[in-house]
Amino acid sequence: MHFIYPVFLFALVSLAIPVLVHLFNFRRYQKIYFSNVQFLKEIQEQQSSRRNLKERLILAARLLALLFLVLAFSRPYISNQKSTKAGAQRVVSIFIDNSYSMQTLNREGSLLDEAKRRAKEIAAAYSMNDKFQLLTQDFEGRHQRLMSRDEFVDAVDAVQISPRSRDLQQIVDRQENLLNLQPGTGRSIDIISDFQKNISNGQPLKIDTGIRINLVQLRAHTPANVAIDSVWLLSAIHRPGETEKLVVRLHNYASENSTKIPLKLSINGEQKALGGYIVNARGVQNDTLTFSGLKPGWQRGEITLQDNPVTFDNRFYFSFNVKQQLPVLVIDGGTANPYLKALFGTDQFFSLIRASDGNVDYAGLNTYPLVVLSDVKAISAGLAQQLKAYVNKGGTLAMFPAVDADLNNYKAFLQQVGAAYPEKLLTEDVKVSSLNLQSPVFKNIFEDFPQNPDLPVIKKYYRLSAASGRNENLMQIQGGTPFWAGYTSGKGKVYVCAAPLNTDFSNLPRHALFVPIMFRIALLSGHDQPLFYSLGHDETLEVPPVQSSDKQLLKLVKGQQSIIPDVKQQEGSTLLYVSDQLQETGLYDLKRQDSTVSVMAFNDNRTESDLSYYNADELNKLLANKGNVFEPNRGPVKDMVSQTDFGMQLWKLCIILALIFLAAEILLTRYFNVRTATDKQVSQQDNRPQSTHKAV
Repeated sequence: MHFIYPVFLFALVSLAIPVLVHLFNFRRYQKIYFSNVQFLKEIQEQQSSRRNLKERLILAARLLALLFLVLAFSRPYISNQKSTKAGAQRVVSIFIDNSYSMQTLNREGSLLDEAKRRAKEIAAAYSMNDKFQLLTQDFEGRHQRLMSRDEFVDAVDAVQISPRSRDLQQIVDRQENLLNLQPGTGRSIDIISDFQKNISNGQPLKIDTGIRINLVQLRAHTPANVAIDSVWLLSAIHRPGETEKLVVRLHNYASENSTKIPLKLSINGEQKALGGYIVNARGVQNDTLTFSGLKPGWQRGEITLQDNPVTFDNRFYFSFNVKQQLPVLVIDGGTANPYLKALFGTDQFFSLIRASDGNVDYAGLNTYPLVVLSDVKAISAGLAQQLKAYVNKGGTLAMFPAVDADLNNYKAFLQQVGAAYPEKLLTEDVKVSSLNLQSPVFKNIFEDFPQNPDLPVIKKYYRLSAASGRNENLMQIQGGTPFWAGYTSGKGKVYVCAAPLNTDFSNLPRHALFVPIMFRIALLSGHDQPLFYSLGHDETLEVPPVQSSDKQLLKLVKGQQSIIPDVKQQEGSTLLYVSDQLQETGLYDLKRQDSTVSVMAFNDNRTESDLSYYNADELNKLLANKGNVFEPNRGPVKDMVSQTDFGMQLWKLCIILALIFLAAEILLTRYFNVRTATDKQVSQQDNRPQSTHKAV
């Protein structure tokens, strides 16, 4: 047996006080009148033995009561192998899960309120000299310092719901980093959470030796929940007044079917579509909402559904830009290609910008969704490098070789972007044999594809090599040789044609298919910003290039809230670092002074929507016998932590025994009667007239 506060054992010297009182019992004698002293000696002997027994019992009760009272203050315990050395200072790191799932209710209110109470219980299990660290999902800097117990309690009261959700291993690593800075102390980790299954990948935790870990699992009722997981638009380029189709993904996390889920779509505060849907149990369903009537500019979208009692995932924000015009850059060898000029001049939506291969503005290259390279004999090293970076960032490049193309130069560039390159000029009359109608390029081009279509005729062409990257043939020559194909490179696409835009090579420039194919390539191009971002996950935001300075800072604005992110310029884009500054979902304007650069949508982390939890056995497997799992419904958390940290504590037993012996003393004093039957006889004789004697 060991003692937490052995200094109190010095109080055992107080056991001498009852002994001294017993030995030196200075009692004043009383006068008793006897009518007959015949039986006086016998009465005195009998009373003396009973009185001695009574006094010894009372002394023993007093000594034992005082003994156990002193032991209770000394906090005795029976240690185990995992208990911390008594008397050593302890540093305790307590994590409170404040993610959205902790808003779920149980009998004691919300799980977050219960987590706060449990954290205070854990702190109460330690002494006033021990130090505490509070950690939440936010990983705030102010929580990285050590606090006293009173400071810790104040910090716990200030914890609020957060949109962030961390992995369990991340949480443990963060706590260990601080505890490792405190060598020579007893170190322990306590994690209070509902332990959703998305908190871990199911692999055992990596825990440093010498650190004790406790998982305190809070339980709540598992309600039905349907959430909006994500959205996307079917059109890559958005034109004013055109019909748009928005796909909404609904996820039912309950074990029962959800029927008639009402869904409402609003654009710029105006209702655009309504719907009611049925989602199967544990199922995912995609539904398409159609709307139109959009004007040029940034569109602020919001989707809402009605689903109680879990409401944090019932609203979804998104944004996109409807462009007045789509700029297209054509790079040529110095002479404008008449077919490209006529092609993009037929539709006012396209804004054609022409530049020679030696006079390209590399800084503005990323502002063009589509770049067409035509009639360039040799691609310079600088242009090749910039085009490669442009495609990797998400741009679309359409290439038509020159009549006198430098094949080795083309090979060097196209190999870098993972596309096929022209190997050899072939002179033979062939015809395009087939179109890849499954390609997105041909989507919505044909209402009814004819059985014997009029396809382009070829007189001369360059044989294309086999490409190492993923390719998508648009047109094939007889024998399966690609004539016009698209290749994925980085985030963008490269389309390579085997013939120049020259009627001496083929009739493609004048063919009816040329215009719709080029329009579709242009409409599918672009590297716009995402429709939405997720709080807690997307802390680095990439947007098209935006120039800023000390006097023209970029800031995210929502109502009265204004956030200034860290800005880093890189080739072809601007990076915004928001870290943990964003705490509220919604639509934010990215502004430079008074002008709006873009509109950015932020939503909650949808991993919290799945309200399925680990059980105690699964949590023990995660710990791999390196910690304990506490369930508050099985007893006070304070006692569980104390028993784990100090072993089996006996102070409560000592208090109980002290009270028992104190009660025994009271009973002995009041109800233990020393008078015997002989005493009663003497009392009866005293009633007869006798001579009076005086005894002192």
